Amino acid sequence: MPTVVTDGIRVSVESVFLEEHSNPDEGRFAFAYHIAIENEGLTRVQLRRRHWIITDGNGRVQEVAGDGVVGQQPVLDAGDKHHYTSGSVLPTPYGTMEGTYEMHEAGGRIFEARIPRFTLEVPGVLQ
Repeated sequence: MPTVVTDGIRVSVESVFLEEHSNPDEGRFAFAYHIAIENEGLTRVQLRRRHWIITDGNGRVQEVAGDGVVGQQPVLDAGDKHHYTSGSVLPTPYGTMEGTYEMHEAGGRIFEARIPRFTLEVPGVLQ
């Protein structure tokens, strides 16, 4: 499970292929990803924005940015965890995602917590 820690914010990701929502004949490959965000620091933080870099198997890059995650801007006290699930659709059976979360500390400091690069992959496609 890809994991990275930035300024006390641990982000871990797990992805799965959604065969029932995919149509390979039409170039539609659906994936879900489960993310855990843990505040290992000493200060309360709030996730305000996200920025994704999505690369499909053809090397085409798409960037997506917006407020919060799945309609939320979670606040994490020291030791808190936040979990959520979202998804992405690619035109290829393989791709990657990575990015950042804009985090705001209670004292006003703003920083970016990295989201580790992870693969979106139809099982067995690279074997």
